[in-house]
Amino acid sequence: MTNSARTGSLGTLKAALACGCLGLVTGLAAGGSATAQSAPPSEHKGLSVKTLGTMPESSVKATVGLEGHILLLREITIAPGGQIARHSHATFPGIVQVVSGEWIEGREDGERSWTADTPALLEDENTVNWFYNRGTEPATAIVCDIKPAK
Repeated sequence: MTNSARTGSLGTLKAALACGCLGLVTGLAAGGSATAQSAPPSEHKGLSVKTLGTMPESSVKATVGLEGHILLLREITIAPGGQIARHSHATFPGIVQVVSGEWIEGREDGERSWTADTPALLEDENTVNWFYNRGTEPATAIVCDIKPAK
């Protein structure tokens, strides 16, 4: 299997099925609303990350035939004024569902707002993004992704 096949939309769908996130995939194309662009941050600030579950490399290989990867489910909270640094998803596709507050996603072509009322955000092999919390309350999302095993 090629690297692009592992990180393509089929791999993302398998990740969604494996972590019970299939309902999050509904309406991905709808996205959030576009807003003004900001310079990408180069470091994380104000993050709290809680691992909710990890499917080990052996199970990922046995169930979907993907060798050398884990399936990870996390709760990520960005404090007010916090940020997630610019990063690429070339080696780890993911699905992000904001459950409280507002995540502002930056990409080279602009920014989008993601809230609990917007569909889940798909991060495929072509995604390079970063996030801000410009609100006054913590902003939390559930993140499910396939990561290379270490």
